Amino acid sequence: MNLSFSFIIPVYNRPNEIKELLDSLRLQTYDKTFEVVIVEDGSTISSEEVIGGYVDTLAISYYKKTNSGPGDSRNYGMGKAKGNYFIVLDSDCILPPQYLQEAEKSLKEDFVHCYGGPDAAHESFSDVQKAINYAMTSFLTTGGIRGGKKAVDKFQPRSFNMGISKEAFENVGGYGNIHPGEDPDLTIRIWNKGYRTKLITEAFVYHKRRIDWNKFYIQVNKFGMVRPILNKWHPETKKITYWFPTVFCVGLVISILLAVVGFSIPLFFYATYFLLLFVDALFKTRNLKVAFLSLLATAIQFVGYGYGFLKSTLYIQSSNKKPEEIFPKLFFRVN
Repeated sequence: MNLSFSFIIPVYNRPNEIKELLDSLRLQTYDKTFEVVIVEDGSTISSEEVIGGYVDTLAISYYKKTNSGPGDSRNYGMGKAKGNYFIVLDSDCILPPQYLQEAEKSLKEDFVHCYGGPDAAHESFSDVQKAINYAMTSFLTTGGIRGGKKAVDKFQPRSFNMGISKEAFENVGGYGNIHPGEDPDLTIRIWNKGYRTKLITEAFVYHKRRIDWNKFYIQVNKFGMVRPILNKWHPETKKITYWFPTVFCVGLVISILLAVVGFSIPLFFYATYFLLLFVDALFKTRNLKVAFLSLLATAIQFVGYGYGFLKSTLYIQSSNKKPEEIFPKLFFRVN
């Protein structure tokens, strides 16, 4: 395939954020033409003026639409794009200069119709952002393969950094209206159509994750809530490992209670795990404060995801209603 790339970037009330991303796109070492498609998803704070400053240096197009969520906005952008291979990014990402060059190199060596890349922490990130990035990418947490594991069977890309061919997009019908959860839903449907996915380790992004601790909890709680919905839609993808955060949290509570009555061995294993986590975070971040904050980020991740997963599972299994009716806030209405 003669690759022609189009970046698809939804944006919502983030003009300063999109500026950082566009600056990084302008610095790409890729020596061929590529397109940038910005979709303003019903923002009340427009990015139009910022984007206007890049029309002379990037092949950029800008569209406005009513708010219908990131999935539908990506579909809209891909419908407008001129390329034959789309790269979907979140607006809070920054690309290293070699990103597109590495993506094309990997696709030419081993072509797939859909790929994902890992995320990393940029040196400019706050300590909280770095700690959250660690929790979201470490193999010692639920981050797992998102941190860049190379040997991955049927890698599930995430749309903060995801490539998909025009052919695959048109064949599967694009993203659904669930959010979050639109990424794995799309990937599963891509697999069901016979397409292959892979991780391109070298095509990483710096993902800023514009969140504080409370927003982080809300985010991971939603991640936990959508997983049982995806299991209901795609039962062939169920895994016992999805229960891990819930079991981990319940086990921790039981271990503390047992320690109170004099049986502290289970709590010792939890302490050993968090010590290992701290050492790993310190080794990877080279920052003592970030290492301590990483413990908090991991705890929030486990509690938020575990509670959301358990709650959603119980609601879905005990109700005859559709997930859209049980959890309407997890779905965008698409006109």
